[in-house]
Amino acid sequence: METIATDETMRLTPKDFAPEADVKWCPGCGDYSILKQVQTIFPDLGVPKENFVFISGIGCSSRFTYYMDTYGMHSIHGRAAAIASGVKAANPELSVWVISGDGDSLSIGGNHFIHLMRKNFDINYLMFNNQIYSLTKGQYSPLSEKGKITKTSPYGSIEEPFNSIELALSAKASFVARTLDRDPKHMQGILKRAHAHKGTSFVEVYQNCPVFNDGAFFSFSEKETKNEDAIRLEHGKPLVFGNNNEKGIRLDGLTPVIVNLQEQNISADDLWIHDEHDKTKAIFIARFFDTTFNNVAFPRPFGVIYSQERPVYEEILSAQIDHLTACKGKMSLDQILSGEKTWTIGGPEL
Repeated sequence: METIATDETMRLTPKDFAPEADVKWCPGCGDYSILKQVQTIFPDLGVPKENFVFISGIGCSSRFTYYMDTYGMHSIHGRAAAIASGVKAANPELSVWVISGDGDSLSIGGNHFIHLMRKNFDINYLMFNNQIYSLTKGQYSPLSEKGKITKTSPYGSIEEPFNSIELALSAKASFVARTLDRDPKHMQGILKRAHAHKGTSFVEVYQNCPVFNDGAFFSFSEKETKNEDAIRLEHGKPLVFGNNNEKGIRLDGLTPVIVNLQEQNISADDLWIHDEHDKTKAIFIARFFDTTFNNVAFPRPFGVIYSQERPVYEEILSAQIDHLTACKGKMSLDQILSGEKTWTIGGPEL
C-alpha cells in the first residue's frame, strides 16, 4: 500500500503507537520484539495514524491489538482474515494488518487463511509462529514438528506439520516472506517491504515462547549457529551461507544441491541467483524446510521468498460495482436481493 507522507504523519514517533495499557506477555516472549519493530517502523510509512487498523484472532499474539494505539478488533478464533477482508472492502483507504498465531491461522483459521491469499486483498498478514499453542498451555499446533512431545501428544506428535510458506504459495499468495523475533533490523526491513507491496503480504515471524517451546528457533539466530543453519535471501544475489560464506546452493537439473565454493573451486556467479519473482524457485526454497532433496539438511531461508504484484480484490470489486451501476443504474436493496430471475405466482385460475 503506497502512501505519501504528510506533515502530520512525519511528526509521528514510535511512542504515538504505544497505548497507556501495560503490555502483558510472559517475560522473554518474542511478541515484545515484534511489537517494538512494528511501532518503530510505523512513523516511516507515511500513513495517517487514524488509517491503521489491526485485526487479530485468538491467542497470545492476538493481544497485539490492545498494545497498538490504533483502531483495531480482537476478533474470534480463526476468523481474523475474514473480518479484515470486510474492513478492507468497506474502506480500501485503510492500512489493514492481521495478527495471528500458527494455531489461529492454520488450524481453525486455515480455510480463511488460504482464501485470503487467493483473493489478494491489500492486507498485511503477520503470523507469529512458535510451533505450539501457548495461550492454552502447550498443545501441539499445525506447525509443530513430527515427534513433538506436548500435553496433547505425550508420546510425540504423529502428524506431518504444514509448511506454512509452501501453503501460502500454493494458495496464490502474492507476497511471502519470513523473519524472526531475534533479528530486529531484518524484521523492520521485511515489515516495510510487506507494507509497500500492493496485495496480501504474508509474513511468517519465528517467535520464541520461553514457557512452552523455548529455543525452538535459536539455531537460526544465535551467533554460533545462524550462519550455518540460516540463509538470508536477497533479490539478485547468489544463495550463499556458512561461517565464511564458503557454501552455496545451485541447481543440478531440478534438484537443489549444496556445494563448497572453496573445496570445489566454484564461483558465486555459478550459484542459484535469488529471483523473488520466480514462483517455481520460490516453491523450491520453501521446501528447504522439509529436507526433501536427497535427505540433505538445507539452511532455513529468511527474507522475501516471493513477490509478484497482481490486481487486488477491493479494486476489482469497486470497478465491478461502478460498471454495473453505470449499466443498470442504482437499484434498491429489494431489487438487488431479488435479482432478475423472478416471477409472480397467482392469477384467476387460482
